[in-house]
Amino acid sequence: MRLVIARCAVDYSGRLNAHLPPATRVLMHKGDGSLLVHSDGGSYKPLNWMSPPCSLTTEEPGEDEASAGVVEVWRVTHKKTGDALRVQIYEVLHDSNHDLGIDPGLQKDGVEADLQRLLAEQVDLISEGATLVRREFPTAIGPVDLMVRDAGGAAIAVEVKRRGDIDGVEQLTRYLELLGRDPHLAPVTGVFAAQEIKPQARVLAEDRGIRCLVLDYEDMKGIESGAPRLF
Repeated sequence: MRLVIARCAVDYSGRLNAHLPPATRVLMHKGDGSLLVHSDGGSYKPLNWMSPPCSLTTEEPGEDEASAGVVEVWRVTHKKTGDALRVQIYEVLHDSNHDLGIDPGLQKDGVEADLQRLLAEQVDLISEGATLVRREFPTAIGPVDLMVRDAGGAAIAVEVKRRGDIDGVEQLTRYLELLGRDPHLAPVTGVFAAQEIKPQARVLAEDRGIRCLVLDYEDMKGIESGAPRLF
């Protein structure tokens, strides 16, 4: 990645035209070929940019540009659309290259797999005295997230979502219909567990005899970690 801090003006031409008058900005030329123009405000969003596939070439400034103080011109052209980003550089304050290597990607905390794992370790949240039968309990149309038995031995199928909507309730309903045909499990009740359950989903679940369980992910992590807690 090349990072350049420069006093520059930027013109975008193509499907739309846009102009940034001279000012000090950060020019970020990434390894994928893209160019992003940032100011000191606006959070993460660039003022203008060109996404790959594109190519960057440098040009000598024209006579009028040179007389106005332009020392270098960058032209970034999109290879498919022909859109162009033209950067007039008046002064370079910083110019550096950095090899960032291969990024491993974003690892999200609090995804459904984390919720499922934590709930499997804390099945008392589902029913006091419950025991875990299996995670990813198989059915003919795919696995239900958790199968547990309550203190009396009755089977409970649990579907875990980050945000519970109507589709999740429909999914659990289909699982319950299939699981209820198994004489070793029947009767099977259902629990729809999520960090947030939409009102329409709650109404549908309760109409079908499915219990809703709202999960407090931060609290569940605290129980798992064993870290001292003040409250």
